[in-house]
Amino acid sequence: MARVGVLALQGDVREHLAMLEGVGADVVAVRSIDELDDVDGLVMPGGESTTIAYLLTTSGLRPVLEKKIEDGLAVFGTCAGLILLAHEILDGRSDQWSFDVLPLSVRRNGYGRQIASFESTVHVKGVGEVPGVFIRAPKIETWSNDLDVLAWHDHGDGEHPVLVRQGNVWGCSFHPELTDDDRVHRLFVDTL
Repeated sequence: MARVGVLALQGDVREHLAMLEGVGADVVAVRSIDELDDVDGLVMPGGESTTIAYLLTTSGLRPVLEKKIEDGLAVFGTCAGLILLAHEILDGRSDQWSFDVLPLSVRRNGYGRQIASFESTVHVKGVGEVPGVFIRAPKIETWSNDLDVLAWHDHGDGEHPVLVRQGNVWGCSFHPELTDDDRVHRLFVDTL
């Protein structure tokens, strides 16, 4: 059984923990370096990307997590988690940083502010149609051809990737944890 951590500094922690338990993973909320030691994979949840980045730094988790990702830890970033994994944040604050492990650029709130949040069906390669909840979602604006795009979405301005993977690193613009459909989480856990 895979042991999967959920970064529990801020954001949709409970929802990811419940979804991962539902697919049979052994789950742990990760708030400290010690809790990061024994995980096979880590979910970085949605929330507020600058707050999560700040808490990663002040908790001391940032350099340890950076090294673990570099060494092959599987990591799945949803919404704010995707922003933290991106190569470039197009509209980030001047002090905003990322792990720079996904070859893509994102725009925070790229689909609109809170009032523009929406739900839409997303076709995930190898899975089928899943519900996608987009809340102040980051939009992937540029990406490398080396990136494995698992799902696309067209919100009226052309298609953009919304679920991507490169090796051990996954990123998702929407919130799969806010639905009753566990197949995106299962897809990630099955690779561990």
